[in-house]
Amino acid sequence: MPAGSDGAAGTLLPVRFRPLGVRIAAVILGAMLFVVSGVIWFAFPESVRDQFTLLQRLTLLGFGLVALAALHALGRSRVDAREDGLVAVNGYRTHQYAWSDVAGVTLRAGGPWAILELADGTTAGAMGIQGSDGTRAVSQVKRLRLILGEHRTPQP
Repeated sequence: MPAGSDGAAGTLLPVRFRPLGVRIAAVILGAMLFVVSGVIWFAFPESVRDQFTLLQRLTLLGFGLVALAALHALGRSRVDAREDGLVAVNGYRTHQYAWSDVAGVTLRAGGPWAILELADGTTAGAMGIQGSDGTRAVSQVKRLRLILGEHRTPQP
């Protein structure tokens, strides 16, 4: 994580905002999925394990990999404030915005994540700032607003 990414507001860029609770949950759930699946598999008598066909084993493995991929997508979400603009990584999609493209940022009470208000009147999610992080998320939105105010070009 870059220096100053969670401290006081300032112009020192780059700044990275990442969800804390979601990343912790993703790691814990991923580890639990792996451990519980292994325990259950080896708890079966060998005669039961032998009854699984190769296709059934691959299907179980596939379900586990899909679950881990979803947890990884949530855990890698972030918002990067850089000199050239904002980069929002939401799951496996990356969105780049110039400072002039971003009009504001909000985090509604009870909302799942921050919302970028774009200059063209549309909005985009910023999953790197998760509402479930509570006061941490509120302070991240405030800091991002300050950074946005410092880097946004004035509208004529």
